[in-house]
Amino acid sequence: MTELSYAAIRRRKTRIKAALTGGVGFVLCLMFILFSQATSNNQNHSNTLAISGPWEFTSLEPSKQGYIYTRMNILETLINVDAKGALIPGLARTWQSSADEKIWTLTLQPNVLFQDGSPMNATSVVSALRFAQDKHGTLKKAPIEAIRVKNPQQVEIVLSQPHTVLPALLAHYSTAIMAPSAYNQEGVVTSLIGSGAYVLDTFEPPHKLSVKANPTYWGIKPSIEFAQYLTGHRSESRILQAKSGEADIVYSLDASMLDQLSTADDVKVYSHPIPRTLLLKLNAGHPFLNSVEARQALSLAINRPAIAEQVLHVAEAASDQIFASSMGAWHLDQPQESYSLAKAADLLAGLGWQKDAQGWLVRDGQRFQLTLTTYADRPELTTVSTALQDQWKRLGVDLKVDVTNSSMIPSRHADNTLEVALIARNLGVIADPVSIMANEYTQGGGDWGAMNWYNTQVDQALARLTTQSDQEQAKRDAKLVATAIYQEKPVIAVASYQQHNAVNARIKGYQFDPFLRDYFINKMELVDHVDAH
Repeated sequence: MTELSYAAIRRRKTRIKAALTGGVGFVLCLMFILFSQATSNNQNHSNTLAISGPWEFTSLEPSKQGYIYTRMNILETLINVDAKGALIPGLARTWQSSADEKIWTLTLQPNVLFQDGSPMNATSVVSALRFAQDKHGTLKKAPIEAIRVKNPQQVEIVLSQPHTVLPALLAHYSTAIMAPSAYNQEGVVTSLIGSGAYVLDTFEPPHKLSVKANPTYWGIKPSIEFAQYLTGHRSESRILQAKSGEADIVYSLDASMLDQLSTADDVKVYSHPIPRTLLLKLNAGHPFLNSVEARQALSLAINRPAIAEQVLHVAEAASDQIFASSMGAWHLDQPQESYSLAKAADLLAGLGWQKDAQGWLVRDGQRFQLTLTTYADRPELTTVSTALQDQWKRLGVDLKVDVTNSSMIPSRHADNTLEVALIARNLGVIADPVSIMANEYTQGGGDWGAMNWYNTQVDQALARLTTQSDQEQAKRDAKLVATAIYQEKPVIAVASYQQHNAVNARIKGYQFDPFLRDYFINKMELVDHVDAH
């Protein structure tokens, strides 16, 4: 692969941006027409919140695109998550386990109605959870023996073995609770009927849906009457939507384009850290990578601030930890590792690596050559791969980059041909990352985590975290796991993700959920007259 300097990366981005801009006007006009089509005779600009984001939806099934429907306040889960990752009441007001931690009892919120007018009770919740258990989602692999009604307001979940992360699984969008009328006899979702603050009004997959306020909502009553969501694939189009006011809130903007909003007086940009990390997955069984010192050297040779500022355009994104600060005890409170080619070179020299006349590291007649596998689904992965290629060349590592399909990561993990992979991993997809960590960092690793890395203490800690409920011990075990990964580096963090959202001045009460579960539409207001001063 041709090596590019940071300047070349910027030039390439500029050319791409210029090429796309010509077609953006037409696309934007088409999107505006779609966005402007009223779904009700009473719907207009003054009573409608317009939201734009890059996420498509094609199914009513919560197990597939439930995140869209919880964000739009249509569906709700039994348990919610606050901004710090703590579990808080949702449709269940309390939850507790038996002494042996094999039976969980959930007490439901009283007087909750589904959007079809039917009551939410233990019978309807049990039915919804059983349907969720049968589909792809967080409950499918949980050690659940039975889900049953205890009384009209309480549900029991019986486990074959303790599974302390069960409450976190019940906060995942795939476990959203819907009315019995939402399913056909086979359990297939035919209508989106939840308990949320908004009712689905129109559904036009994969790009548009609209909702209207639910007058019987049990929680905070919405003041905004209507809301629309429109998928916009191109960040250029969504930037223009924000600038023109055609969208009130635009989620997930490209940092390199934010300066285009600097002259928009009625738009404010918010940048929020989210628990998604850009990280390198290393094959710890590879002869060049099977020592901790070699992996530490590769980490020391990454100039994270340069990548964050010059490639990702967000200086705060530089990170050497896989867990975001919102992940509680999993995040280590310590200074960030400093870039040091000299220290990296010393570590590799101690392993017998020396530079040849061309500047490449050689040991026993073999060049230190690796292939990095990544994918183009997220454009930053390819540009960061190029930056890493350049940085590791300075150390003497010959890095080849293979941009392919994301499916090749688990495939090459399975057949042991993967050497290095650059991936974007969301460790906050479930509020408590124990299940993800147990799948990906024990017994040698998993598809999107470690590979051929074994650490008995980590295995034991994650086993305790899965089966024991002692909160203080859980904090110690989380720190143990995070520390071991940081020190031994089966994966290497490069940067944390920041989500950039543009919000129009007519929006009052904007909030952001770092776990991307909720847009908080029912907590926002539309302001008719904005004071420019």
